[in-house]
Amino acid sequence: MSFADRDGVIWFDGELVPWRDAKVHVLTHTLHYGMGVFEGVRAYNTASQNTDAGSSDKGTCIFRLKEHTDRLFRSAHIMNMKMPWDKEAINEAQKSVVRENNLAEAYLRPMVFYGSEGMGLRADNLKTHVIVAAWEWPTYMSQEATENGIKVRTSSYTRHHVNISMCKAKANGHYINSMLALKEALDSGCEEALLLDNEGYVAEGSGENIFIVREGELYTPELTSCLDGITRSTIFQFAADQGLKIHEKRITRDEVYVADEAFFTGTAAEVLPIKELDGRAIGNGKRGPITQILQSMYFETIKGQREEYFDWLAPVKA
Repeated sequence: MSFADRDGVIWFDGELVPWRDAKVHVLTHTLHYGMGVFEGVRAYNTASQNTDAGSSDKGTCIFRLKEHTDRLFRSAHIMNMKMPWDKEAINEAQKSVVRENNLAEAYLRPMVFYGSEGMGLRADNLKTHVIVAAWEWPTYMSQEATENGIKVRTSSYTRHHVNISMCKAKANGHYINSMLALKEALDSGCEEALLLDNEGYVAEGSGENIFIVREGELYTPELTSCLDGITRSTIFQFAADQGLKIHEKRITRDEVYVADEAFFTGTAAEVLPIKELDGRAIGNGKRGPITQILQSMYFETIKGQREEYFDWLAPVKA
């Protein structure tokens, strides 16, 4: 089904409008020049079975709503886009599109973009617009991939340099780089790409942060050319609560080859094991024990089965 031809509503500049009516002009500035920022957010049904760790009765909840909205506003500020709405309004907009579309679980897309008020790089009369959409979107990878891991190849495309593009903004135009890298990986028979920075150090996947495990300790790239991921920070908290050490450092590609374990993290990918990079098995060529612990904690948390992380769940019910 086309994304343009669906039932439901989309929040558009402060109003819930019918899905098919949420349109912009073909001369919309962001469509031509890529200046916009967005978030990928997920809502999960927490009305699941009880566990020893507790159980939520919050119903459908948006995971780490506050953190995603905070990053959206940081991105807009970095790109010098003036937000016409405050954070409370955008948070409520995200709840409303899940609620009004009767979604038990959903992927959400808040986006900030320039309209068709002007054209050209010098346009100074542009208006900032905001949309929030939500729809059913299953897990990024198959259940088999989630359990057994995926094949990855190092991309021939370089991740952004910190002074070429503003890497701390989750900006629309950045993802041309991601799409090229991912297509290259898929065409080679792999499921994901690993991008290096301009100095040849590991940066991130096409839409994920990366972690490796060596001798029981976690390593992840410094936040230079990679995005400050919400799921990345979630793993940091889980690791601290499990007494696991995390080191932020420059990582070379061959360090990934000889890691005991490796995994990607992201809102779409969640916690995704890497079993192979560039034809070389990582560890035993399957999901490792530390990856499995952190992955289980993540899935239990988003399903409302971990009482200590209930604050990360924002109920959508009014």
